Amino acid sequence: MTGVPASAAGGSSSARRAGPRGTSGAAQEPVGRKNPGSAVERVAAERAATDRGTTDQGTTEQGTTGRGSAERGSAERGSTEGGAAGRGGKIAAAAVNQASVWNVANLLTMLRLLLVPAFVALMLGNGGYDPAWRSFAWAAFAIAMITDLFDGHLARTYNLVTDFGKIADPIADKAIMGAALVCLSALGDLPWWVTAVILGRELGITVLRFVVIRYGVIPASRGGKLKTLTQGIAVGMYVLALTGPLATLRFWVMAAAVVLTVATGLDYVKQAIVLRRRGIAERRAALKETEA
Repeated sequence: MTGVPASAAGGSSSARRAGPRGTSGAAQEPVGRKNPGSAVERVAAERAATDRGTTDQGTTEQGTTGRGSAERGSAERGSTEGGAAGRGGKIAAAAVNQASVWNVANLLTMLRLLLVPAFVALMLGNGGYDPAWRSFAWAAFAIAMITDLFDGHLARTYNLVTDFGKIADPIADKAIMGAALVCLSALGDLPWWVTAVILGRELGITVLRFVVIRYGVIPASRGGKLKTLTQGIAVGMYVLALTGPLATLRFWVMAAAVVLTVATGLDYVKQAIVLRRRGIAERRAALKETEA
């Protein structure tokens, strides 16, 4: 043991001391060993990237949600505007329909209604036998009859038909005719049975029309128009204080008016019966098809 040279021993010590110093000076890691600092940085980078992706996705979703909300808002505004426009259109249409009541045809019908009390006052003025007052009464009656011819024609030609006209026109016709017949019979110029036949027929046909209206409408016939014209001429001749041959002529004109009144009345009754039977048959056929 004492024979080992000091230099050898020292070299061995130097070698042992140099080993650690060489290792630390090289600052090299063995293969397969990871750098802790690099791993932490990579994890931090991955987390930052994940956070940025999440943030971007949230921003995208928020943008999509915002666009969806904007679209829904636009749709709701469009619906509101459309509803307002629809309500405005309905109100405008109602205003037009309300204004259409005041058309020329209806004004003529109103004039005819106003002429009824005026005619009665003139007819019975000064005892009812004054030729001058009877002439004025005839003028009012003639105006009423002429307006009856024009208001219906204007309403059909220029599309002025209204619910008011449908109701007021027949009322005005029967009001002026009924007033004239009652006044003539009250003054003794016309038998009461003639007044009863004419007014009974007019009122009866009017009621009959309303009864069968669920099955259809009874159209006005040429006989009915001829009847109206004949009645107007006959009653007008009786309103005037006529004497001589004209007084005889008015008797025959009134007789023709009575015949046409009865004949056309029976024809309307026949049409109403046929119309009702046809309507009932059609309803039964439709009911059978529905059940089948």
